[in-house]
Amino acid sequence: MKILDTIAAVSTPPGKGGVALIRISGAEALSIAAAVFEPISGKGLSQIQPNRMVYGNIYETEPDGKRSLLDDGMAVYFKAPHSFTGEDTVELTCHGGTLVTRCVLTAILGAGARAAEAGEFTRRAFLAGKLDLSEAEALGSLLEAKNINQLRLARGGMRGALTKKTVPLYEDLRAMMGSIYAKIDFPDEDLAEMTEEQMLATLGDILGRIERLAATYRTGRAVNDGIRTVICGRTNAGKSSVYNRLTGDDSAIVTDIEGTTRDILKETVALGRTTLRICDTAGLRETEDRVESIGIERAIAEIEAAELVLAVFDASKELCAADRELIERLGELDCPVIALLNKSDLDVSADMSLVEASFERSLSVSAKSGDGFERLAELVESIFIDGELDLSSDAVVADARQYAALVRAAESVRTALSALREGLSLDLCCIDIESAMQSLGELEGREVGEDIVSEIFSKFCVGK
Repeated sequence: MKILDTIAAVSTPPGKGGVALIRISGAEALSIAAAVFEPISGKGLSQIQPNRMVYGNIYETEPDGKRSLLDDGMAVYFKAPHSFTGEDTVELTCHGGTLVTRCVLTAILGAGARAAEAGEFTRRAFLAGKLDLSEAEALGSLLEAKNINQLRLARGGMRGALTKKTVPLYEDLRAMMGSIYAKIDFPDEDLAEMTEEQMLATLGDILGRIERLAATYRTGRAVNDGIRTVICGRTNAGKSSVYNRLTGDDSAIVTDIEGTTRDILKETVALGRTTLRICDTAGLRETEDRVESIGIERAIAEIEAAELVLAVFDASKELCAADRELIERLGELDCPVIALLNKSDLDVSADMSLVEASFERSLSVSAKSGDGFERLAELVESIFIDGELDLSSDAVVADARQYAALVRAAESVRTALSALREGLSLDLCCIDIESAMQSLGELEGREVGEDIVSEIFSKFCVGK
């Protein structure tokens, strides 16, 4: 990426709308914008006070040098370093038609700007120190948020909630390194600020803080990425009706005919404060139908890979052999299972004592009326969400890269702690502490390679 270039892109979604915003950023942003925009006041754009929006006309320059009016709109100039990217930035707002927006961007590119790459504005903000890497990742999550809890989690990350926890950890390790080097370099002088007992206590405290922070990933992942959830059961237990109730749509075909669902249906939905990546599977039973058998094989594979299983039983009918076989199969799983005793809206009820005795969590529901689904949301939250965490303000790890860095940091501190307890050379402790600092630094982007940075920002839209 050529940092010295001045870049431009449309920062509003494509298509017809009331207005469209084109962002220009770089050393030549003001002069390029002035070449296409003239304030209606007659003053040059460079004479307008920064951070003040002005009205004017937008022009294009034709090949023969003649200027022609494209549109009218608004412009605002953000003078470096007081902008999102830390560079001179101009934002032009024109009418939101597809053609007029494209023509305005073309005029800007013709005046000397380069078309921005995906995520390039945010990447420049990161390189300018306007935000660290974890805050940039939170911004990416904000743009992708599909429910209010993902939005809250992203806003907390953008406000630096995670950074406020990791920077003190990094600094505490750095202070310890100073004491260790003092002991190594001047063993006969009392220059170290910490005794070995204090080092042990400090390392133990740091390890506990890292582990507690890493533990929030269970909550962050449940909110942000979603829990791989499988709905299973015998034929006609109401699996597809449960799926439709969770998705809020008639995505799955529901009939009285056994074996209606033959393939895997998948959807991502919000349930309470969690996000579920649910799949509806074929009913488990013995069958000679080759197509249905393939669906059942896929259902079994999905169950074995699940992070949460919703096992559906028809509470209006006595348990059959397929139900008992399912109970036995699910008993071998390591993941949480919630037994849903479906069709509670019917007057007829069967003996479900075996189901209730076989599973730690069971719940009476009606996929038809929705009864019991609020309780289901509470149950799922109790498994995956730390109720003491405030998604809007607390530090919550929501990204696999961040979690991996914390796990590596914890392992390095744990090794250093063991070495210190066993009386090994302080040099060995230094190696592990430095490794922990490097891992913590990766959260902010201090020690992250170019390939990782490029991968993160490639997921952003062009205008961001």
